[in-house]
Formats: sequence, structure tokens, C-alpha cells
Amino acid sequence: MAFKHNNQESGVESQNITIDPQTDFKEGKAEPLSVPLENTLQRSSRIKKIQTTAMILLFLAAVINYLDRSSLSVANLTIRQELGLNATEIGALLSVFSLAYGIAQLPCGPLLDRKGPRIMLGLGMFFWSLFQALSGMVHSFTQFVLVRIGMGIGEAPMNPCGVKVINDWFNIKERGRPMGFFNAASTIGVAVSPPILAAMMLMMGWRWMFITIGILGIFIAIGWYMLYRNREDLPLTADEQAYLNAGSVNVRRDPLSFAEWRSLFKNKTMWGMMLGFSGINYTAWLYLAWLPGYLQTAYNLDLKSTGFMAAIPFLFGAAGMLINGYVTDWLVKGGMAPIKSRKICIIAGMFCSAAFTLIVPHATTSFAAVLLIGMALFCIHFAGTSCWGLIHVAVASRMTASVGSIQNFASFICASFAPVVTGFIVDTTHSFQLALVICGCVTALGALAYIFLVRQPISDPRND
Repeated sequence: MAFKHNNQESGVESQNITIDPQTDFKEGKAEPLSVPLENTLQRSSRIKKIQTTAMILLFLAAVINYLDRSSLSVANLTIRQELGLNATEIGALLSVFSLAYGIAQLPCGPLLDRKGPRIMLGLGMFFWSLFQALSGMVHSFTQFVLVRIGMGIGEAPMNPCGVKVINDWFNIKERGRPMGFFNAASTIGVAVSPPILAAMMLMMGWRWMFITIGILGIFIAIGWYMLYRNREDLPLTADEQAYLNAGSVNVRRDPLSFAEWRSLFKNKTMWGMMLGFSGINYTAWLYLAWLPGYLQTAYNLDLKSTGFMAAIPFLFGAAGMLINGYVTDWLVKGGMAPIKSRKICIIAGMFCSAAFTLIVPHATTSFAAVLLIGMALFCIHFAGTSCWGLIHVAVASRMTASVGSIQNFASFICASFAPVVTGFIVDTTHSFQLALVICGCVTALGALAYIFLVRQPISDPRND
């Protein structure tokens, strides 16, 4: 049994559910949507088990993913000394990873729509872990560039697969918290990386640190492939399908054609997401790439102290991700349109992060700098979680992987400039001040893109 949507101004009947993920930001533009009664939608024990298994596996994948990404940043000064590299060359190694990662996003979305997260994330994790291990065997800048390119391509499916898994196994009203948990796992990986990797370097050297982390990732990749199943591969009951599809704008699951995928680049909202998320990733990647080096250079911290101090801001970032999930779910349950709830969180978070980043160069102690950077990362990851959440509520189900990969493509192309530009500025000015000012400005510009370009949902082209 289903009831038609009535908006709050006309008075919602007590037995109805108001779920309209494609509502515009302006009131009165929602399309009627029929959904089952909320109290009839119950998770089966099998769905609960699948959700729990999927989130545990995604958590482990995200943690190992960011252990890999953080390893070069933590070993920055040691590798520079052993291989005779300057700050610009280290920045180039950090940038070439994100450039390869961004370019690989374009085929990643369509492939994910066809092959599913089981194969795509399993293969991706295996190959990025293999190249991570090979990083411990390089002896020149050129060799390092090649393995960093391989790592970037291998890691490309990670975030789109996470979005796809949550979109497949959680209905639209329940996606805020799992999305926050998944994103927080990434930042937890970054937060635990500095002390863990610093300790590993002190015990076994930077080469064996890379090799050990790579081997661990290969084991997790095997576990993912053995334990996870795509939604299309499991026979679901009618009640399970109804629960998972409740409130969805479009429950078609056939992949996009090339023409449909190409049409996304003509969509104004898609460009707003691409440009806006670039501001998120520029900030996130600058701190991921250079925070340990910044603390060592600006405040003369040793490797052990840097490991612990560098962890603190990323814990702030993880908190921002987790809190975002609860805030967006709370706003939606309070009657705010799902799209509007995400957009408010994105814009507020980005402007606040920009403000904190602009203040960082004026910190007089390492503690003050860590606190300011922590607040900048709290805000940027609070906003970033809503960026991914926006895809869940503003995009038809069959398009989420493609939209997510295009958004990631654009943002990592932009983010790839952060490490090398910062390295060049440090080599030229012997200071991080200008790099941080540029970062704050890029973040603020990203917020403006969400304000002026992201105003309508991205609908299924077959329904237009």
C-alpha cells in the first residue's frame, strides 16, 4: 500500500511518509512520489548481516588505502635524503599519484556499473598493494614515478565502490551514517598512519615499511573478494527489495550507455560537483601530502614527535565525517529536503575550513598549528562527507557510480597540483605561507561552485 507525497505546507497525513530526494532547493517544486509505509519496511536478518559485513570490509579497505597514501608523506625527509630529491621532486611524486588516480576515475565509473564492487575493488586493492610493495624497492626518481602511477590507477575504484556499496545495501533515509562511517575510516587511516608508519620506519626502515603495508593490503583484497557479494548476484525477496528501494528516485539497475555517460558533462549540477569537490580535495591532499613535512620543517620536530603530532588533525577530520552523518540524518528526519541538508553542510564546512587554513601560517607554536589544521580538516571532511552524500540523494541509482567517478576525476586533477605547487613554493620561498593561502582560496572558490551551480538534481536521461 502506498500514499502520495504531501508537503508540509499542505499538512502531511499521519500515516504517510514524506521522502523526496530529488526535491529542488526551492519549496513547492517536489514531484509526487509513492512509497511503502515506513512501518512496513523492516530489515531482514540477512540484510543486516550483509550491511555489517560490507561496512567492516569497507572500513578495512579504507584504512589500508590511506596507510598506503600516507607512507610517502611520513617518509618524506628520509627518502629525500637517501635518493637526493628536493621538495619539488617529492611534491611531483605525490602529485603524479593523484593525477593518475584522477584520470583513472573516468573508466572506473562505467566499469563499476558493469562489473560491480566485488571485482573492481578486489582487483584495485590487489594492484595498488602490489605497487605499494614495489615502492620499497625503487632506487631512482623515475622508478618511483612509475610505481606511484600504478598505485594511483589501482586506488581509483576505492571511493566509487564505497558509494556504490552503500547505495546498494542501504535505503535512502539510512545512508547518512554509513557514508559518514566509510569516510571516517579513510581519515582514521590517515590519523593512525603517522605514528604507525614512523614506528615501522624506526624499526625496519622506510623500504620494509612500504613492503609490509603492501603485503597486508593484498590479504585484505583477497578477503574482500571472498566475503563480499554484489546486490545483483543475490536473490532478494520482495520485502528486501522494497526495503532497499524505499524512497529511491529510480530503482533501475541497468548500466549507463556511453551516450548517457557523456551527457553528464553537459549537466550544470555535474559541473558544480566537479568544481566544488575540487576545493575539498585540494585541501585534503595538501595536508595529507605535506603535514608531516610542514611540522618537521616549520617547528623542527623529530620523526617520532611528528608521527604523534601529525595524527591529531586527522582525528579531527574523522570526527567531522562521523558527525556529518548524524547531522544530515537529523536534518532530514526534521523535515529538511535531503539535497538541501547536504548542500548546507557542504557550504558551511568549506568556508570554515578555508578560514582556519588562512590562519595556520600565523600560528606561533606547533600545538597552535596542529589545532588550527585540525579544525580545518574537521570542517573540510564534514563538508566532503556531504559531497558524497549528495550523490546518494540527488542522483538516480543507476548513475551513482558514474557521477561519483566523474566528480572524483575532476577533483583529483585539481588536487594533483597541491603537492607539487607546495613543494615548488617551499623550495623557492623556504616557507609554507603562500601555499596555505592558495589552499584557503581554492576551498572558498569550491564552496561558491556549490552555491551557484548545484541547484537541481541529476535525473536519469531515460526519464527526461
